[in-house]
Amino acid sequence: MRSSNSEIVIGNARVVLADRVIEQGWVAVAQGKIAEIGEGTAPAHSDDAAGDLIMPGLVELHTDALEAHFVPRPKVYWDPIAAVISYDAQLATSGITTVLDSLRVWTEEGASGVDGAAGMLADAIGNARDDGLLRADHFLHLRCEVPMPTVVEEARAIAGRPDVRLMSLMDHTPGQRQFRDEGKLRDYYRGKGGGKTDAELDVLFARRAAYQQEYAAPNLREIVALAQRHNVPLASHDDTTDENVADAVRDGIAVAEFPTTMEAARGLHRAGISVLMGAPNVVRGGSHSGNIAAIDLAQEGMLDILSSDYIPSSLLMGAMQLPRRVPAIDLAAAIRTVTKTPAEAVGLPDRGEVAVGRRADLIRVQVAGDIPVVRSVWRQGRRVA
Repeated sequence: MRSSNSEIVIGNARVVLADRVIEQGWVAVAQGKIAEIGEGTAPAHSDDAAGDLIMPGLVELHTDALEAHFVPRPKVYWDPIAAVISYDAQLATSGITTVLDSLRVWTEEGASGVDGAAGMLADAIGNARDDGLLRADHFLHLRCEVPMPTVVEEARAIAGRPDVRLMSLMDHTPGQRQFRDEGKLRDYYRGKGGGKTDAELDVLFARRAAYQQEYAAPNLREIVALAQRHNVPLASHDDTTDENVADAVRDGIAVAEFPTTMEAARGLHRAGISVLMGAPNVVRGGSHSGNIAAIDLAQEGMLDILSSDYIPSSLLMGAMQLPRRVPAIDLAAAIRTVTKTPAEAVGLPDRGEVAVGRRADLIRVQVAGDIPVVRSVWRQGRRVA
């Protein structure tokens, strides 16, 4: 690996800027930042990109991928730092140089998996970062299930950390938002980890409904106030109705994750709230949950940000497929949905764009048929993958 303060010149590349693509160009890096961008033949002794794309490193706001490394099988818990390191390597080789690690900030009676592990995982991420073990730049996204009795207490324990960059307000109560149709939630739990019987689900759903009735409203107020106190942007989750949109506007939401209907997406867009959809939704051609297709929103000009959600490699794939699926979106605009726009949404304007003075977080991408392949990754000018 090169030292982070040595100069690098990458030539013979298609350079993806924020507003256009240089079909033959070069990028120079010095002291961890982009020092110069040129068109045509690169200076002597440059690294040859062989006509591949050079673009900003991807910025991911919502990924559940850490969970699969920490709990690779039901009731199997991996060493948290080892889990973070392997997860980080997966992100880097997918082209992700900045990530908000999504942590579940709540504990549920009888639940298994990563519930209640947010503090432990946050510490593991911080320790791995401090020891210089990580390739990507890691921040935290606190996913707050507002009806849960302990969510405020658990969020308070983490929200003051300087690496917290986003807090999302979620409500997966049967009959609410994404699960207005309770049958969808039953199908989800039947297929998860050996599944639950209908009798067990009846008990779970009754408890969830009781929690929602008792805790959701006061917890929501507390979480919103906590985010405002720490100057952390807020995200809504699974907005479905005009009422959900009105709540998002009232709460000062910056990013709306995965709206489920065109009605909600239109209202959010009109309110100036950035709409985030899943890149797997783009790659698969629709939602696995039967909700609105991301491509439909893109065609209406209402798709601002993509997230890999549950499969990191989908982030680049989804962005690269947008121009083919929506001709009004060119490559530069598509790449903004996974770089510049998400970075700005969470207060990181120093990255996400190939521009002089920005962080030299860069990726080299070869396109093999319809599959983008990440060949090289630099973070602050240092080769990390």
